Amino acid sequence: MSFHSRHDAVSRRYRYQIALRRSAFFKRLVWWVRQPLDVAAMQQATRDLVGRHDFSSFAERLEDVREPRVRVFSAGLRRSDFLVSLSIEADHFLPRMVRRVTGVLVQIGLGSLPPEAVRRFLAEQVSDPAQWTAPSSGLFLERVRYEGDPGAPAQGTHEPPASA
Repeated sequence: MSFHSRHDAVSRRYRYQIALRRSAFFKRLVWWVRQPLDVAAMQQATRDLVGRHDFSSFAERLEDVREPRVRVFSAGLRRSDFLVSLSIEADHFLPRMVRRVTGVLVQIGLGSLPPEAVRRFLAEQVSDPAQWTAPSSGLFLERVRYEGDPGAPAQGTHEPPASA
């Protein structure tokens, strides 16, 4: 039996960091959003991400994606004095998915979109989220879980992605 680090993963967790104030030290590690964010509205919107949904609206190169339905195990925000941090764990991710989800959440935080927009983008296939793609500077792969790891989803709760 052979092991493949990408194909045998049962979940991955990404973190995206949004800076609430400017910092020269963290410039390459965060996305600085100058305007105040309504973090409560953003948090409300993250609840709609959890579960199995078609994330086609949040994907780039959709023609390369064989399984646009992603099972999100958890999604949430943490706020500190300096950062808003999005954490999202799923069975697989589509190209640009986390950056586009983050961009939509920031638009919600700025008041440009209602929290219900996430639900609409999951229900309909639209290209709107592409215009709000967050920069790569705040994105980190935080954890990869394999079958048998503590906290890993139970066997059979994921569908192996064809194009993870």
